[in-house]
Amino acid sequence: MLDQFDYAIKLLGINHVGIGSDFDGVSGALPEGLKSVADYPNLIAGLESRGYSEEQINKLLGGNLLKVWAAIEDGAFNNEFQP
Repeated sequence: MLDQFDYAIKLLGINHVGIGSDFDGVSGALPEGLKSVADYPNLIAGLESRGYSEEQINKLLGGNLLKVWAAIEDGAFNNEFQP
């Protein structure tokens, strides 16, 4: 799983990757040590072991999502709705 995050971050940049918490629909096919959100400490420890900073990990764990969400809301509130 960590290899996948490294790949996405190298390809897209740290500001464009986020980690979701939706574990539905995978039929139990989850990596060892990451079976639910309760295992996120394992994920965080893995990211730290690969040299990701606290700031970068915060971006991955929701900071990037909140930034995009705020931009969407700003656009929705500052533009007239046109069907």
